[in-house]
Amino acid sequence: MLKKKPVNFEEYLLELPESVIKSLKEIKDVIQKTNSKAEECISYGMPAFKYNGKPLAYFAAFKNHIGFYPTASGIKAVENELSKFQYSKGAIQFPYDKKIPVTLIKKIIKIRTAQIDVPSIPKGGSLMHTNN
Repeated sequence: MLKKKPVNFEEYLLELPESVIKSLKEIKDVIQKTNSKAEECISYGMPAFKYNGKPLAYFAAFKNHIGFYPTASGIKAVENELSKFQYSKGAIQFPYDKKIPVTLIKKIIKIRTAQIDVPSIPKGGSLMHTNN
């Protein structure tokens, strides 16, 4: 029997174990606190946030991990900090037996917000400040 696609975050959580719910809520809270203007939604059947109409990040529960999807540009910008995680061009896996990397998520959300605010920021680069 196919499960009905969730229409909001609360529906997404309905059939998940409490420990997984806690981790997903932590990720949601970090994103909301880092970018208070981000809009919560369900996209591709998973919780997500959009900012100014563009995808900020998606996340989802799987058997052994939480998948975090901050777009390829979000991952590329922090790739040198991902050695502790399984990751690909578009996803980072946060294993259930490890703490949620709050600092990393904050950094990625700040970078993604800046990439959306200023489209000329290189998609694979970090933010550089100059004193001119």
